[in-house]
Amino acid sequence: MTTYNPKFIQEMPKTDLHLHLDGSLRIPTLIEMAKAGSIKMPSYTEEGLKETVFKSHYSNLGEYLHGFQYTCSALRDLENIERASYELAWDNIQENVYYIEVRFAPQLMMDIEAGLTFEAVMIAANKGFETAKKEFNNSADVKNGLRPEFNYGIISCAMRKFGPKGYSPYYTNFFKTHEYSKEMDVIRAGAMQMVRAAVKARDELAIPIVSIDLAGQEDGYPPGKFKDIYAYAHQHFMHKTVHAGEAYGAESIFQAITECYADRIGHGYYLFDEDKILDQSVKDRKKYLSDLISFVADKRTTIEVCLTSNLQTNPSIKDIKDHNFKHMLANRMSLSICTDNRLVSNTTVTKEFQLAVDNFEIAPKHLKDLVAYGFKKSFYFGNYIDKRNWAKSMMKHFDQVALKHGVEIK
Repeated sequence: MTTYNPKFIQEMPKTDLHLHLDGSLRIPTLIEMAKAGSIKMPSYTEEGLKETVFKSHYSNLGEYLHGFQYTCSALRDLENIERASYELAWDNIQENVYYIEVRFAPQLMMDIEAGLTFEAVMIAANKGFETAKKEFNNSADVKNGLRPEFNYGIISCAMRKFGPKGYSPYYTNFFKTHEYSKEMDVIRAGAMQMVRAAVKARDELAIPIVSIDLAGQEDGYPPGKFKDIYAYAHQHFMHKTVHAGEAYGAESIFQAITECYADRIGHGYYLFDEDKILDQSVKDRKKYLSDLISFVADKRTTIEVCLTSNLQTNPSIKDIKDHNFKHMLANRMSLSICTDNRLVSNTTVTKEFQLAVDNFEIAPKHLKDLVAYGFKKSFYFGNYIDKRNWAKSMMKHFDQVALKHGVEIK
């Protein structure tokens, strides 16, 4: 198996295309925010939170998601949103991650009566990212050509499930104003409000909202139920990613691609599992999967791979070497290594790449491809020619780092 010096993995240019803001706060920052906002938590020490909430292992997805109630509560404050965004940008810069696409559901943070509108939330997040970007890009290392510039995009998530209680003040009021509607109609209406607001904020406020996403409980809420929302985004030149194949089978990925125009797939873990296909009309499961896998690979629909997160939320994966990442690699798919949640999964992009190269055969040329996909398949906020030149410059930097560490690209 090809081995790599950890210093090379740390120093090579990287991206994170699947990164949740509310799952990636610094613990000391969260504690400060909770104390200042009188947010009740099971502990107010880093050790206590790691023992009770942000663990090294979780028994299921529900336990994994438990901590988001605390982070979302802390982020219902514009100054906290700005600070969390600023710190997250710098956390990535410090490990040579030069491009991030940070996603979150703004409606989880919104409270209209408290001034937490969609625009206010997005402006606060953008201010944090932009401040960090300007600070780093004006540094001596960048000015002298020693390191590339840092950039970012924002992905606005719709929640595929929410209710009248326990989600956010915005969702509670949204249900009250739609009290005579069916639950799914209310959820879809909320998603449509989100995508309309995202397009408007991008076009009128120049906030780099580069894509929409669909997050939350996948089982029972497949992408096809939200095809109208994705059609609206598609018709307004908005990129699209979908959480699919994380907790539901290949049909979810099929719907994301064929009904929601997905450019990328979040997780995509169950793309290879016949027993997860529930559609009774699929008679030949093996052929269905083979055709779908080939179609995804051929279209270069990028899968946002989150190894540690999958290990923590999927009890069926007993060992990292059993992860379907091996099938993704074997089928030469377009893949991007991501963290999902830096806090909840206690990880970094560097750790995720190290986990990949330590447990799967990834030759230097293939490793370069994985890095390149992160830049080339990003939803870069700018025109295609600029994006193309930017991606080429990043891969030139990759070659320089590889040469420095004696990694031969064949």
